[in-house]
Amino acid sequence: MSHYPTETAGSAPDRPDRRHLIAELVLDGVVSFDLGTPPQVFNAARRADLERLYRVRVCGTGPTRSTGGFTVVPDHGLDELARADTVIVPGIGRGGPVTDGSLDPDVKDALRAAHERGARIVSICTGASVLAAAGLLDGRPAATHWAWAGRIAPLYPRVRWNFDVLFVDDGDILTSAGVGAGVDLCLHIVRNDHGAEAANRAARRCVVPPFRQGGQAQYIERPVPHSVGLSTEPTRNWALDRLAEPVSLEEMAAHARVSVRTFTRRFRDETGMSPRQWLLRQRVAHAQLLLESTDLGVETVARRSGLGSGTALRQHMQSTIGVAPSTYRKTFRPMQSASL
Repeated sequence: MSHYPTETAGSAPDRPDRRHLIAELVLDGVVSFDLGTPPQVFNAARRADLERLYRVRVCGTGPTRSTGGFTVVPDHGLDELARADTVIVPGIGRGGPVTDGSLDPDVKDALRAAHERGARIVSICTGASVLAAAGLLDGRPAATHWAWAGRIAPLYPRVRWNFDVLFVDDGDILTSAGVGAGVDLCLHIVRNDHGAEAANRAARRCVVPPFRQGGQAQYIERPVPHSVGLSTEPTRNWALDRLAEPVSLEEMAAHARVSVRTFTRRFRDETGMSPRQWLLRQRVAHAQLLLESTDLGVETVARRSGLGSGTALRQHMQSTIGVAPSTYRKTFRPMQSASL
């Protein structure tokens, strides 16, 4: 669970803005998509009354060129890192961290100081090379875009690189693969800070899938389907409407009108996981939502999520997100007195 709680109300004219402050550090050659992801996702993260949960400030050492062919002029300098609750470094397409391991000393000092005082540090795509050049990833697991493995890994041999996953959450430092995986990581942070309902609300505003597990493969090789009928998406939607019911692999294959073997192969090609793994994750995610938004007991939540029993729910939540249902509910519904 997140170690970075935010305030419970928005700011008013007569008091300071106490929302969680995110400083996005822009360096030369910033990847355009990565640059836009944090402001888009975190500004979309709101309470039910539409009160925003975060402030995002773009900072840097001065105007920089992006990979999109335009110049970025940050509104804030490096001093913003000294105030931020979270620092995010988007990917870069050129420069010392991805070519020779060098990094502007001022940037390095600012990142290290932010980490030492307890700020959460996050990178998207090759932004991980910046963290590595600052010495923040030594001995830690970290992710970045699979296409950069051959270049980045030799530069930073002390980092425990994982080029296969969408993102790695190592507590106070989180790293992600490229492009869309940055969206997944930002939503993961919202989910850890404020729960599944807030993350789902942000995902709807951004019109993106609300949940992809960090350990999911980042590169799924598959051809574009020849027709909509070849996709397993209709069957996935059908299963989502029946989470409380027993849904077997055979029933899913029958709904898709293909053999179990063909369905399993297509499903894995499209999602990066087996039908059973996918279904279990959807059920745990639904259980999280029920724990946040209802007073239902653990046994009822387990049944409505298709997990069978409270014991099974506890086991799956512990193995998936590392906490028990009661702890999860207390974290995201602190005013509730439901007894689990």
